[in-house]
Amino acid sequence: MSDPAVEIAFRIPGPWKHPNDLIERLPPGHRLTIDGLTLPNGIEVGFGAVAADKQFPTIFRSSCRQEPTPQELAAVDGYSVNVFLMGPGGSLDAARTMMQAAAAIVQAGGAGVFIDNSALAHGGADWLDMTQEGSPDAVSFAFVAMIGGPREIYTMGMHVLGLRDVVMKRSDVEQGGFDIVEAIRYLANSERPVEEGHIIADLDGPRFRTFLEPSPAELRKGPMHNPFGRLKLVSMRDIAEKN
Repeated sequence: MSDPAVEIAFRIPGPWKHPNDLIERLPPGHRLTIDGLTLPNGIEVGFGAVAADKQFPTIFRSSCRQEPTPQELAAVDGYSVNVFLMGPGGSLDAARTMMQAAAAIVQAGGAGVFIDNSALAHGGADWLDMTQEGSPDAVSFAFVAMIGGPREIYTMGMHVLGLRDVVMKRSDVEQGGFDIVEAIRYLANSERPVEEGHIIADLDGPRFRTFLEPSPAELRKGPMHNPFGRLKLVSMRDIAEKN
């Protein structure tokens, strides 16, 4: 599989009235200039900021995977500025680096992290816990959203890890009992990319064959676009019935 460019993009709401307010509260070893945020290991991450607007708190609340603390929600409601962080993705290591950059802004007063790549949000305390753990499970939980449509369930955000998004029939999850979370974990922990024709099996349940398809056209010009495409899981039962 080729390695197209992936950019991770965060929005982090905070109380800072002036850039110096943020600079003075950064953890040791971090440096913020007009060129970006430099981490202790010397990696530089793109930085920007925009004044608060009335819509973002509602968007943040509706996008949270887990309920933030009351204090974090109050901080989002009363935020003064949104900090933007931008940097390369496309692998677990790149995603971890960006998590560490966002964690520094959270430690400096950020209320939480909104991820443009998957429209997921996390409260600051949860973000710090996931960053500290840093396992494939923690990173995929942080970045990958699961979305249920009328007929399909699919992921969004796997490209941050350098992986294809997963799509499968809703009935295979709701009636067949297949755990799509386990499929995400399997892909995130796999040392080899899963390609066309791969068999994914539940030890106590159904078996699926993988098929490749492109990312939806409506996402191809924004941060949610997965340049690696999608991995469609089709049950072997359905394949047998068609044959």
